[in-house]
Amino acid sequence: MFGCSPAQVTQAGGILHALATEWRSLSAGSEGFLTGGRRGLEGQQVVWGEQDSFQHVNNVQYVRWAESSRVNWATHFAAAEAARGDRSRARRWAELMTPDSVGLILKSIRVDYKLPLTYPDRVSVYHRLRHPPSSQPSPSSLILDAAVFSHRHRRVSARVEEDVVIYDYRAARKTEMPAFMRDVLEETFVRQQDEVVRARRRIWDLMRGVERLEKETWDRPDAVEDTGGAARAK
Repeated sequence: MFGCSPAQVTQAGGILHALATEWRSLSAGSEGFLTGGRRGLEGQQVVWGEQDSFQHVNNVQYVRWAESSRVNWATHFAAAEAARGDRSRARRWAELMTPDSVGLILKSIRVDYKLPLTYPDRVSVYHRLRHPPSSQPSPSSLILDAAVFSHRHRRVSARVEEDVVIYDYRAARKTEMPAFMRDVLEETFVRQQDEVVRARRRIWDLMRGVERLEKETWDRPDAVEDTGGAARAK
């Protein structure tokens, strides 16, 4: 605040407001995670009973959060297809989370814990495709990345890697990705890349705003003096 004119205080307030309201979309988006709506698990309350004897959230809970986020991630596509009026594709997307036809089965999951969480807090979990469908390691699988964000600490508390198998329950075997999935996920991967560009551009805009304010206030001839008489601007 030292050395800021009223106009510069307003500018600084705008930057602080942006950081307070956009931190999740910027942090997640800069890594290619799509936020908002039913794309993941947003604002999940950390429950006191989820803590263990070490007084932090038990490691198993992160896997449960990732599972809920993955279900929301898949059903989001069903809702999007329904909104476009394609009920057939919406039904097929919804069935992916059921044992009725072609579905998604978790083959393996790996969690890299970054920060212990405690009550009270909220978490948001987002998923992204690591590769486009055409470049997946196997035509019958999806490699997904997920990130668990702590609202209290405003940072990633865990990173998750999931290997998901596309399974035909009627034939009782793995199957290749259906065309309706491939088309949507190819588009989704492109949107992930676009989100990285958008978020990082926004971050750099905010950083330039901070640097501009620092320079302007430092260069002001009427900078506030401290009790020792030395000019000081922050």
